Amino acid sequence: MSATIHIVGAGLAGLSCAIRLADEGKRVALYEAARMAGGRCRSYYDATLGLTIDNGNHLLLSGNKAALDYARRIGAGDDALVGPKECVFDFLDMRDGARWRLRPNASRLPWWIFVADRRVPGTGPLDYLGAAKLLWAKKGATIGETMRCEGALYEKLWRPVMLSALNTEPRDACATLAGAVLRETLAAGGAACRPLVARRGLGEAFVEPALGALKAKGVEPRFGARLREIAFDGARARALRFGDEEIALGENDRVVLAAPAWIAEELLPGLVAPNDHRAILNAHFRIAPPHGQPPLLGLVGALSEWLFAFDERLSVTISGADRLMDESREELAQKIWTEVAAACGFAPAHAENLPPWQIVKEKRATFAATPAQEARRPHAATQWRNLFLAGDWTATGLPATIEGSIRSGYKAAALAGA
Repeated sequence: MSATIHIVGAGLAGLSCAIRLADEGKRVALYEAARMAGGRCRSYYDATLGLTIDNGNHLLLSGNKAALDYARRIGAGDDALVGPKECVFDFLDMRDGARWRLRPNASRLPWWIFVADRRVPGTGPLDYLGAAKLLWAKKGATIGETMRCEGALYEKLWRPVMLSALNTEPRDACATLAGAVLRETLAAGGAACRPLVARRGLGEAFVEPALGALKAKGVEPRFGARLREIAFDGARARALRFGDEEIALGENDRVVLAAPAWIAEELLPGLVAPNDHRAILNAHFRIAPPHGQPPLLGLVGALSEWLFAFDERLSVTISGADRLMDESREELAQKIWTEVAAACGFAPAHAENLPPWQIVKEKRATFAATPAQEARRPHAATQWRNLFLAGDWTATGLPATIEGSIRSGYKAAALAGA
């Protein structure tokens, strides 16, 4: 019988790993503790809203090569990810009502910084050179130690962008991770940073097509399969124990552990992994966006940070939201809705009356992207020759993002399938 590669975890890291291996004709077994796939990138029907929503809003960019390759492999439709034809980001300063559009040109030569209506108001071309220091940041340095973290450009561009990418207060965040984000986005030109949104949800874009593609290749996940223990024999894993069931591993079988960091630490003796996490809060309101509302709007000087406009709802994402986890859901909904109503130009009556709403708090949304936590990220290969790791918390070179998750799955697939 041919060797089997056992993948534990059906989030995007596990799904992308399974897809790559199945495409190569490998025999794959996929296990997931939950009753659905997708992990932190899942869609579900919310009875309060009467809509299918994502547990968190996620923005991708046209330069996310692994994510776009994965979407192609699973047969996601051409309209699964939508965005403008050119790079454009809309912003609103809630303090004074000023609106602007950031419009980097497509090529790597950033001539856009010399055009006033393409850059952040109140900034000049030379201001943008400061962030270039992140491209050559020292290992272990923070953003605050690497570049100037004050002024109009920082407050209106670098802080909101880096906060959303790293989910950690930028001043304290890892400069090399910020440099990696910058290198693959703005430094690569506007062609690499067109915003892309899963208009009909992450499930339809990344999860359901993957499950269909895997099923067509004879791979069906076992849901509700919680891994309790991995038995080891010297330099190899010899069995997986799911409750009372034990699955013995053949001599050539491999294991990819694509579980969250805290689960991996419980299962693997001696594993060092990120152990400090940051929260993300999302607010959803069932109301049609007004005509002309940008699909994505960055909000400066507000509690709300990014406003997503979907067909039947408006959704807000707040990163680094640990401070909000104990706040009343009702109070949060009212505060956020007041800002959303103002940003959308709704009449005062709209601002005073909340539409159907939902607040989603993800306490351990990502690892804290600090230098100390970056140093704890393990590589895909482990001390056991037949066991490999996948997940956005592993050493991908990127923060905890969809792109990082999928890259980790691809890396684990390359190692396990070799």
